[in-house]
Amino acid sequence: MSTRGAAALVFCTSAAVLVLEILAGRLVAPYVGVSIETFTGVIGTVLAGIALGSAAGGRLADRRDARPLLGPTVALGGALALVSLPVVSAVGPTVAGGGPVAIVVLAATAFFAPAAVLSAVSPMAAKLRLGDLAETGAVVGGLSAAGTAGALFGTFVTGFLLVATVPTRPLVLGLGAGLILAGVALWWRLGARRPAPGALALLLVVGGVAGASSGPCPEHTSYYCARVEVDPSRSSGRTLVLDNLRHSYVDLADPTHLEFRYVQLFAGAVDATWGGDQPVDALHIGGGGFSFPRYLTATRPGSTNLVLELDAGLVELATRELGLETGPDLQVERGDARTALVELPDDRFDVAVGDAFGGLSVPWHLATVEVARQLDRVLRPEGVYLANVIDGGPDRLVRAETATLQEVFAHVAVVAPPSSSGDAPANYVLVASQTPLPMAVSDVAPGDGVVLTGSAVDDFVDGARPLTDDFAPADQLLTRR
Repeated sequence: MSTRGAAALVFCTSAAVLVLEILAGRLVAPYVGVSIETFTGVIGTVLAGIALGSAAGGRLADRRDARPLLGPTVALGGALALVSLPVVSAVGPTVAGGGPVAIVVLAATAFFAPAAVLSAVSPMAAKLRLGDLAETGAVVGGLSAAGTAGALFGTFVTGFLLVATVPTRPLVLGLGAGLILAGVALWWRLGARRPAPGALALLLVVGGVAGASSGPCPEHTSYYCARVEVDPSRSSGRTLVLDNLRHSYVDLADPTHLEFRYVQLFAGAVDATWGGDQPVDALHIGGGGFSFPRYLTATRPGSTNLVLELDAGLVELATRELGLETGPDLQVERGDARTALVELPDDRFDVAVGDAFGGLSVPWHLATVEVARQLDRVLRPEGVYLANVIDGGPDRLVRAETATLQEVFAHVAVVAPPSSSGDAPANYVLVASQTPLPMAVSDVAPGDGVVLTGSAVDDFVDGARPLTDDFAPADQLLTRR
């Protein structure tokens, strides 16, 4: 094998491993959500596969001629990449909603093997190129560089281009099929024996099974597995499900209908602050189904809504299936809310609404003291910040987020879920302002929640540490009991 051929082979297999790693996070998200723990589990699993595969490939290359092994190894890696699809579909439901252990189990079951097998190619190629010990450094270093370049290529192309243009499962099918074809070609060219018909038939069967397998995701946006479900009890009702979370509810015929309790609490807080139909200027961090911006537009004529939504695919889905119509009264700015906040003018909004999620957790970079200061800056002096936080059990995340808002706002209230919710995850609504809050216990029905104000909020926080850009373990505070 020529130097260029070996480098190209290592480049391509390393790129394939990283492509699969990035797609793995999207494939497991419908079952275990999107969080730092999800990415940690997937990355750790793939790194373990790379380590084991590299070691095993090196030992095998020392004991046997590597030339006839390269083709079958690449083809097997492609077949295992294809198999990851039905494996995720089969194992995912059994670990759905689990914590770190479930994440690692699902990732390891589906993606450890293809990562290990494809990583065995590099030491085999190095063995073929080591004709002289005097060239060991150049050969190993050159192939290492080719592998790293391939990994970078796979990472950038997948993260910046492929996931935004091609659905995830077809990407995996294309990757697996490409590796199988490349492996068969190498097998034919380098192998002492031609590929057996039985082996080729088996590869075709694997490809057919993977192609026929179906996942729970009818549509992938750039960040989510998304689907819209029709409410069987309300013909115009639609529920937006992102990964494993019921995210939003929209009534196509009646924008004033608010199905979820926490959105009703948002509306109650606005009504308590700006009675009647007084128009407000509202900033929304996170769009989802855009139910609350639509509500404000319908109930308070003359209001303006600026929605900061990271996921362009979600905006397109909401426009296509949830009746979203943008205009002067409802504008959508696509991009990360953290960077967009910095560009907004001072004293621009009456109310800001925080309703952005990655899985069950608020994205950590939107939950810090630094962000609260930006929100305070863009709010008018009498402005109010409303935040939806999901938590349960010891409530570590919501207590920390309440402490965070107390660092910036003079007045903070907590609308806790009804005591009947127990330890199950539930929605908390935080209300913060620099002026006294008009929202009182009487503003919330007993079945909708319990309002905490003043010293009761301090007791609820109970010394929790505020979140900052230097320390914001939002996912861990939510998931670790």
